[in-house]
Amino acid sequence: MSEPQDGPRTRTFSWPDPAEISAHVGTTSGLEMLQAMAAGKIPAPPILQLVGGTGIEVEEGSVTVIMPVQEFHYNPLGTVHGGVIATLLDTAAGCTVHSTLPAGTGYTSLDLNTRFIKPVTVKSGELRCTGQIISRGRRTAVAEARLVDERGTLLAHATSTCLIFELGQ
Repeated sequence: MSEPQDGPRTRTFSWPDPAEISAHVGTTSGLEMLQAMAAGKIPAPPILQLVGGTGIEVEEGSVTVIMPVQEFHYNPLGTVHGGVIATLLDTAAGCTVHSTLPAGTGYTSLDLNTRFIKPVTVKSGELRCTGQIISRGRRTAVAEARLVDERGTLLAHATSTCLIFELGQ
């Protein structure tokens, strides 16, 4: 958690070449790819650097995205922008589906239904957004994601439907 400061704030960040990451898609199972990201063997996608994510935890059928709340996440009301929250929910749900896919298989989100429960501020501390599989078929999967603060209080949740497809089609 950052301390409040007077005057303008600045932020600098860098990200890996997305082609370096996408080159791994389909070469291993989704679980193996995500585990390699969690271990730092494959770079995390640029979106995690953009929102200030600090890590992921991975197991088959469940992925957790970790992000400490910072002021640059704020909207004009002084709370975390809903788009940042939706990004965490979408990432956890989508990566959860990815964790169930064999090599040579991809996915894309078809929808994201989000519910915001409580305001999120820097006082929320480190956020944990955990996805779980609800249903997994041959062509579609449904996952849910739950966002909690460092005390375990539910802040938002979402469901996502993903289309599953063979890569190269």
